[in-house]
Amino acid sequence: MRTAEAPRRELRADCSRCVGLCCVALAFARSADFAFDKAAGDPCVNLDGDDRCSIHPHLRERGFRGCTVFDCFGAGQQVTQHTFDGQGWRDDAERRREMFAVFPLMRQLHELLWYLEEALALPAAAGIHPSLRRAHADVRSLTDAPGAVIVETDIEDLRAPAADLLRDAARLTREAGPVGTGPIGRGRKRTARSRIRPGADLLGADLRSADLRGAELRGALLIAADLRDADLSRAELIGADLRDARLDGADLREAIYLTQVQVNAATGDGRTLLPPALDRPGHWS
Repeated sequence: MRTAEAPRRELRADCSRCVGLCCVALAFARSADFAFDKAAGDPCVNLDGDDRCSIHPHLRERGFRGCTVFDCFGAGQQVTQHTFDGQGWRDDAERRREMFAVFPLMRQLHELLWYLEEALALPAAAGIHPSLRRAHADVRSLTDAPGAVIVETDIEDLRAPAADLLRDAARLTREAGPVGTGPIGRGRKRTARSRIRPGADLLGADLRSADLRGAELRGALLIAADLRDADLSRAELIGADLRDARLDGADLREAIYLTQVQVNAATGDGRTLLPPALDRPGHWS
């Protein structure tokens, strides 16, 4: 049986094979996540001459929590090693311009590959695996194209049909097992099951010990939600905002379309159960 873990390891950031593209190409604004403003194309002052972050072990304490949340889905090493054959951005203005244009697009493509790889590993979605494989091949082909081709391609032409397939794969998987009944903790107000839906506003919601098996939480706002000891088996989480969500003791092993970025943005502990393809963040307790 196909598993999602091995191929998706290549869809995770490997800074040793990149030239610091996220530290240069992308912009960020002074906020709780970043200590100062930086324009797109300007190197971060913390980037050293070897294209490595000089404060990497201390990012959170120095005001750069956003850097610890970010993951490029392997786009950095793909652009550096494949699209530009291992070349850097410092010594050629035209290459610099093209690399910085390609990088955010490659990240979108690699994120889409991450989801497609997971969908192809879902047994309940076997009936649509041929269509998923075709979508995957189309996206992969573009990631291997020259930078000029990537920049000129309308990625939405690939994303829209793939998104339909991903929703179908998630639906088939959710329907293949028991559906949760909502919060099950004692001594507190129960959250209405009707609130557990795509795009739901669950900001700060009390979902401790919630039975969210098979929940459709696509695009849900779960900022600072309390999901301690919740069961999110087969819960669809694509696009869900988990910033500062509490995941202590939560079971996410079979959550659908969970990413490292979402995990990094949340908080958890040693009891939190994650899918094999994801890492436990260093800032978790």
